[in-house]
Amino acid sequence: MTDRRQLEGKRIVITGASAGIGEALALALASRGARLVLAARDTVRLREVADACVKAGVQVAIQTTDVSKPGDCRLLVEHALTELGGLDVLVNNAGSTMWSRFDALSDLSIFDELLKVNYLGAVHLTGHALPALKASRGLIVTVASVAAFTGVPERTAYAASKHAVVGFMESLRIELAGSGVGVTIVAPDFVLSETHKRAIGPDGKPLGASPMQTSRLMTAAQCAAHIVNAIERRKRLAILSARGRIGRWLKLIAPGLIDRIAARAIRRRY
Repeated sequence: MTDRRQLEGKRIVITGASAGIGEALALALASRGARLVLAARDTVRLREVADACVKAGVQVAIQTTDVSKPGDCRLLVEHALTELGGLDVLVNNAGSTMWSRFDALSDLSIFDELLKVNYLGAVHLTGHALPALKASRGLIVTVASVAAFTGVPERTAYAASKHAVVGFMESLRIELAGSGVGVTIVAPDFVLSETHKRAIGPDGKPLGASPMQTSRLMTAAQCAAHIVNAIERRKRLAILSARGRIGRWLKLIAPGLIDRIAARAIRRRY
């Protein structure tokens, strides 16, 4: 069992912190005494989350940020260093998704959009934060997905972007060997959050309602608890579902079976 005081005073940046996993993670880390800078596009929701975290008696600042914009990534890190005086953990959590067969898409720019948010956003933020993380021998945490390790129908752009960010982080981990900076990849399965409602459909517009059977999904709070554990233990990889853990290895010996399992999961909406 880890010491709940282990994260007390740690200086942590969380992107995508206005809702879902990011909000739940902010609340969980605040309860452990971490000092936070919360980032997202929705300033109003950010303030609400920050106010909830402040009730735990910790220092919290916010920065309106669109991680698809490199300039916003730079400003976020600069603001965090000003507010916190350094950085111990960067959590690349901001993400966007889609839900459509590839051959039904009317606009392929969704691939550019998801790469900018899910992949390049993490690249730019990590690049700006790395000097401070080296100074603190800190930790880079990236919230990926089980879709980063296998194909998922109707999620082509999403899976591609998550494959990309995992490839980047795995390569970066090797480069950073001996620097004291750790790299943690978290791979949730489907999680109950607003992200699915905002998923981009075949017409390029948000769905407006989750296509998932929400009663069967992991909650954001449960996911956040796993992420906190991964941070405390500086885990290399945390796959958050048995299906994801088994599937990663089964793919090596029965790839066709994994394809069928993925197809069935999407048809059943989990």
